[in-house]
Amino acid sequence: MSLSIYGIDLAKHSFSIHGEDPTGKVLIHKTITRSNVLTTFANIPPAIIGMEACGASHYWARELTKLGHTPKIMAAKYVAPFRTGAKNDLNDAVAICVAVARPSTRCIKIKSADQQAILLLHRARENWVHERTGLLNQVRAMLAEFGVIAPVGRHALQRAIPEALEDADNQLPDLSRAIIADCYDHLLTLNQRIEDQENCFNMLVSRSHNAKKIMKVAGIGPITATAVIASIGKGEQFDKGRDFAAWLGLVPSQYSTGGKPRLGRITKRGDKYLRTLLIHGARAVIANLGDKTDRLSLWCKGLVERRGFKRATVALAAKNARIIWSLLRHDTDYEPIKN
Repeated sequence: MSLSIYGIDLAKHSFSIHGEDPTGKVLIHKTITRSNVLTTFANIPPAIIGMEACGASHYWARELTKLGHTPKIMAAKYVAPFRTGAKNDLNDAVAICVAVARPSTRCIKIKSADQQAILLLHRARENWVHERTGLLNQVRAMLAEFGVIAPVGRHALQRAIPEALEDADNQLPDLSRAIIADCYDHLLTLNQRIEDQENCFNMLVSRSHNAKKIMKVAGIGPITATAVIASIGKGEQFDKGRDFAAWLGLVPSQYSTGGKPRLGRITKRGDKYLRTLLIHGARAVIANLGDKTDRLSLWCKGLVERRGFKRATVALAAKNARIIWSLLRHDTDYEPIKN
């Protein structure tokens, strides 16, 4: 028996719902408050419930699953073409209801609470790293205002700050010394928080068989491994490794017509954070090739000679993404190809 289909436009306090039965008859078309969402769907027979991806979509999907429904999360770009009339919450709910019924609509795998918790850890660390970088740049500029030129590099600058504060011969006023000293104390606090989180990543890896498995791939460390596991699980939502690489934005854009394939630049679509981690890991591998003669190193060296360092970095990141998907999806161990 076909299920009824509902579209729900999520918000903070007001939620618009539109539902239709298998024949197209409208079952509900109204806006309700947040406190009435679960009560409303608890009184509805099992149905397919579509919603746009947003901050709270995974939470609501888990709650609706407990009620026996089949929630589906999709990107907003799949909903926009089906919106008719003005842009408002009820029209959005109708468009979601139509879009989720389309067999070609790609849906997002629902994340567990544990997966979201790990991703929150990543987001917090990313924010603190950005804050630390901004703080260091600010202190560097403060010192330069009084003719104190700090050395290049984060670690060198961190060592130079106490030296500048203790140097009685420079022209730093007492007020400036106090401000820079406060900034330095905050910097030490940020360093400790980031270090604690990295220890947490190591602990998560020690408890995850899949994370240990993909860390055998060159350029994949604890941060990247935990981020991948929390983002895609075992990768069931992708049919092949290239789909995962495309989701990360690591494949060329395509504009083909008349049977003539035309490939453009790397799309840079999808998850920016994961793509950045994979590219940083690939960059570290290629920068440290040295005299290595294994098959992967020779492939990277040849690619650098033909296409340059940056293109080789992206190519290795895309290769690693495909390898990671294969390891997770097929539950196999990584075995580097020998010469």
